[in-house]
Order: sequence, then structure tokens, then C-alpha cells
Amino acid sequence: RVGIEQRPGEVDRRQTLGHWEGDTVLHGHKQSGLVTLVERRSGYLLAERLVQLKARPTAEAIIRQFRPIRGAVRTLTLDNGFEFADHERIAQTLSVETYFCDPYRSSQRGTNENTNGLLRQYFPKGTDFRKISDKALRATVKQLNNRPRKRLGYRTPAEVFWGEYSGALETGGAAVIS
Repeated sequence: RVGIEQRPGEVDRRQTLGHWEGDTVLHGHKQSGLVTLVERRSGYLLAERLVQLKARPTAEAIIRQFRPIRGAVRTLTLDNGFEFADHERIAQTLSVETYFCDPYRSSQRGTNENTNGLLRQYFPKGTDFRKISDKALRATVKQLNNRPRKRLGYRTPAEVFWGEYSGALETGGAAVIS
């Protein structure tokens, strides 16, 4: 486990694409939940329902979400929840650096916490995620990724992410914003 204090400074500056924050949004006493992944620069969201709130299924969900865009995944910052205990599998499978926040410091993943708050507009506390269809979750994620954001100059997370990701693919490097 590598602490957040060892994370590269460029992650904090949000100048390059590919630095993600991960968390879970839970129902009740960990009966059901979502894994949420948010790209720091763009605010682009990926989410998947978790059938089991255990380390291996959580790691498998993260790998499934990242695999199609693995070129846009450089770092992943997580909290200290038990569900992220299989972080080495994620790191090895995707060749990504994983970092962990200090205990009880969710503010160190502020982009993710803010986005989880936006998700709660659609799925209030008490929502049983076992009763939410994958289609409904995808529609909500799509809405959030297409909602203009002031910090992005009123562009959407999808515009920023896909615009910069495709640019990085064309040039063979990381998308850098000056």
C-alpha cells in the first residue's frame, strides 16, 4: 500500500488526464452498493453495481470499467475500505499506480466525494442498489457525464475526457493542458 503523500504532484494540479479516484456508495449496512470511479481532470464518471461488497468482486468491477480505456488510467486513489484490499490485482492487471488516502480523510478524494453527492441526487440514501437496473445506472452516469460544469468552462466531463483522451491516443502520449 502506497500512501497519498507519495502520489505525484501532477495529480493534484489536474493538468493531465488519467488520474482517477475510487470509492463505494453503499446502501444500509453494506447490503448493496456501487463502485464509483472519477477522473480528476475531467470529472468523468464510471460506475458499476456491486453484487457482493467484498474485495475481489470490487477489484473485478474496477478492472471491467477501466479495461476499455486502460490508456487513460495512470493512477487510482482509494480510501482504506476493506473493499479495496485487492488493489494489487488492479495495479498488476492494468499497470496502474494505486494510492491510499489517510484514514478518515475522504476530502483527499474530493472529486469522487463530490460526484458521489451528485449520484445521490438520483439515488438518495436508503436506495437499495440491488433494485436499480444496470440500464438505469448507465442512464444516470450518462446524464452526469453530460452535465456542464463550471470548473470545466461549462463543458461536460464527457467532452473533456473524450476530447483529451482521443488527442492523447493520436499523439501517443498523455493529454497535457497548458
